Amino acid sequence: MKAPRTDRGRLLLVLALAAAVTAFTATVPLLRDWFDLRVYYGTVDSWVHHGGRIYDYRVPGTTYGFTYPPFAAVAMRPMALFPLRVVIVVALLLNLAALAVIVRLLAGRSWRRHGWFGCALGACLLALFEPLRDTFSFGQVNLLLMALVLTDGWLLATGRGRRAGVGIGLAAAVKLTPALFIALLLLAGRRRAAAVAASVAVGATALAALVAPDASRFYWTQAMWDTTRVGRLDYVSNQSLQGILARLGEPDRVWWAAAVLLVLAVWAVRARRATAAGDWPAAIALTGLTACLISPITWVHHLVWLLPAFAVLVRAGHPRVAGALYAVLCSSVVWLWFDDASGVDGFLGGNTYTWITLGLLLWLPAGQPRGGRPALARRTKATTPAPSPAAPAIAPVRGQPDPSSGTGAAATGAESGPVRGLTRNASSEPTGSTRPAASKPQSSSSRASSYTAKSPPA
Repeated sequence: MKAPRTDRGRLLLVLALAAAVTAFTATVPLLRDWFDLRVYYGTVDSWVHHGGRIYDYRVPGTTYGFTYPPFAAVAMRPMALFPLRVVIVVALLLNLAALAVIVRLLAGRSWRRHGWFGCALGACLLALFEPLRDTFSFGQVNLLLMALVLTDGWLLATGRGRRAGVGIGLAAAVKLTPALFIALLLLAGRRRAAAVAASVAVGATALAALVAPDASRFYWTQAMWDTTRVGRLDYVSNQSLQGILARLGEPDRVWWAAAVLLVLAVWAVRARRATAAGDWPAAIALTGLTACLISPITWVHHLVWLLPAFAVLVRAGHPRVAGALYAVLCSSVVWLWFDDASGVDGFLGGNTYTWITLGLLLWLPAGQPRGGRPALARRTKATTPAPSPAAPAIAPVRGQPDPSSGTGAAATGAESGPVRGLTRNASSEPTGSTRPAASKPQSSSSRASSYTAKSPPA
């Protein structure tokens, strides 16, 4: 199918796609009614205005409460100054801004070549991505954390490593899984950036301990180790290694620990190779994939961390592979096994997103030899000859290979080609994307148990 040649034809196509996307999101996924955001808001409101304790709050009619580290509650404390509706609007705007930053960093400046038509098509595709639409409708913080991490990645890839680390440190203080990016910095020999990230994370945690000492003590000694506070491990939305084992009825943590160690070993080898070649986009993408796999609970909305991997695939010349995998993650296919994930079909289909994540970890192009990746055009302070349209000049950056090796920029904002993959009343099941209302919401900020109140997934 050829793209329309006239602006009128393009506009009609965009309007048709927008209508189709709207119909899909209004009927298939079911919106989550800002469930996680209501957990955050209720927690800080109870804490600030009613003298409640952070980890004692539950959303009325449910058993879902706050599960993030205490610093997250401290950072969200300004919510208590406003009514919930205002908080929802602000959260939506912040997520949109974070998404704009992410797309800019993943696509670089190449998006300008496609004009308004390409941007409109990209927006329609992004709106279909299940992890992304769940992040918005839950009112989650995934996009904000990713924007912080990718900004640090962009600094590292563009020779501004002395400024890197703050974003990763803040992300790690809000949620535990981004702490793996600190390990990436150490693996890459970026000790200064790793020290900055660790210092920021420790400092933010210490600040939370001063503001809420009892909550900090409870979290780090009890709540952090209790995965049941977050949700059921065997819930189909848990697309992690632990989720697979739980659905297989294997409660022994030894198998999970062994799988985690194996995945970490693969990640260390592949990420080290990528950073040695100056391929920070791939290194960050691999780390995001690994964090999703090794976390005890990885809800579907956490899989927004797969977006950098899709950008790397497009950059490496595999747009069809990226498009096919992206389409699967738009389909909500795992929810077909919501009731019963047993049998071979449940093992394969009910864990589809985990298989995709694992496959990307193993085969994502990373640390390619010279000439294997397109050159990364970026601004530098050094004086360089005027670049030709066919081959942008790149100023060498200390600690990175010669520009001819083409450091990938899909995940760090350097120019590498666009990312071409780039809600209705909530059911009682916040994560039942393809199913009618159910009674077991899941959320990274809530416990799994039945409830009857209308609420979106967290």
